[in-house]
Amino acid sequence: MEVNVAIADIVRFEAGALIVGVFEGEERPEGDTARVDEALGGAISQLIGAGEIKGKLNQVTVIHSLGKLPAVRVAVVGLGKKADITAEKLRGVMAQACRGLRSRGAGTVAGTALGAGTAAIDWAKSTQAMTEGSLLGLYAFRKHITKEPDNGEIRQLTIVDTDAGKLVSLEDGLRLGRILARATNMARDMVNEPANYMTPTDMANAAVEVSRTFGLELAVLEREQALELGMGAFLGVAQGSRQPPKFLVLRYNGRSSAENDIALVGKGITFDSGGISIKPSEGMGDMKGDMAGGASVMAALSAIAELKPRINVMAVIAATENLPGGTALKPGDVLKSMSGRTIEIISTDAEGRLTLADAIAYARKQGAKNIVDVATLTGAMRIALGDICSGAFTNNQELVNKVIAAGSDAGERIWQMPMYDEYREQNKSDVADIKNTGGRYAGAITAAQFLAEFAGDTPWVHLDIAGTNMTEKERGYLVKGATGIPVRTLVNLVLALG
Repeated sequence: MEVNVAIADIVRFEAGALIVGVFEGEERPEGDTARVDEALGGAISQLIGAGEIKGKLNQVTVIHSLGKLPAVRVAVVGLGKKADITAEKLRGVMAQACRGLRSRGAGTVAGTALGAGTAAIDWAKSTQAMTEGSLLGLYAFRKHITKEPDNGEIRQLTIVDTDAGKLVSLEDGLRLGRILARATNMARDMVNEPANYMTPTDMANAAVEVSRTFGLELAVLEREQALELGMGAFLGVAQGSRQPPKFLVLRYNGRSSAENDIALVGKGITFDSGGISIKPSEGMGDMKGDMAGGASVMAALSAIAELKPRINVMAVIAATENLPGGTALKPGDVLKSMSGRTIEIISTDAEGRLTLADAIAYARKQGAKNIVDVATLTGAMRIALGDICSGAFTNNQELVNKVIAAGSDAGERIWQMPMYDEYREQNKSDVADIKNTGGRYAGAITAAQFLAEFAGDTPWVHLDIAGTNMTEKERGYLVKGATGIPVRTLVNLVLALG
């Protein structure tokens, strides 16, 4: 869908549908909604008086104009209480409204800047939220479906205002919203792909395309190069698969210095069977999404390259499958990581942290001043926080505060988890420097403590997105399947640091 802004009169705008807003508790429409109501002969006011339009958040009432407006229909959306309006709520409202209008065959839609002028929302923020909400809420992954959708697609959304003085703000919000939504949907596409269409080689090809499109530097390290660098943990996971592993390094240079301001490290397990410690067959197909962290950092860097902040950013993805082949890693094996630390393998299904150990070590060797890793790391994280919050773990409170704030701005909730030293005891090994799982209890924390060993004293945040990377049902602008979390958080973080 194409999203635009225009200086125009909503009452005279020709479209398949208009979107206007009503706050909860309003006795009569206000602003542009009042003008649309007048053109409709007071239909909106009558429905408010009858109690059919209440203004409750996400309520959508569709009124046919019957020739009283150039637009065929009007969707009146509930914005909730005016004092509580946020950009995140606007995203959900737009997603709900656009899906409803798509089902009614509206090919073009126009709307005013919802909520603009309230305490929390200016015109740029409204336009950004409306753009993100519509593009994310209308997302569908249909690449492998041959049947045409039952309903057509909304081809164009136009956000309009009569005041030419607001055009720059509208355009700024549109640009940022469009870039963030594109990047998020890119990550969704990658995660939704079946594992036979998203092998490590396919992931490397995606990185090539991203580097060419957005002007990024790219290095693809093959197995032999990883071996030369001593990446025994990463290659240990890869040895059970016939698919060659790929270690991907993307760079955005926003300033002339050679310093590496921040590294975004993403888990890139393109299919996780559990290896010799094989997973139950039920739900194993979902393990195609175990590379969501890698997809997130790649997509985030594409958006960062478009926005051009004055900061240097590196994305690192150790891409491989985890399969139980005849040469596969075994419980009881000992691996030597790039950092020099040795690791006892307790479970081959705790493989993501092995690949991340070498990826984090590589980022440190490249001089990263800050590291944020993103991974679908533990089922324990999903048990702890469900699919509402991602878990954050850190060795640096200042950095994690910035990550959480960036997530809040994006509407991607993050909850900080404890990192007490006592948890490290669970990872102690009798035969190596560390073991790769600390047992059943506090599994998300002990996994983070494992990674902390490789982050050292570099400011570091680990985001466990095991619960938030996928959703089983539609919720606001999240649609069933991959969510694209935390792409927008990562972009916001880099913009704040830059």
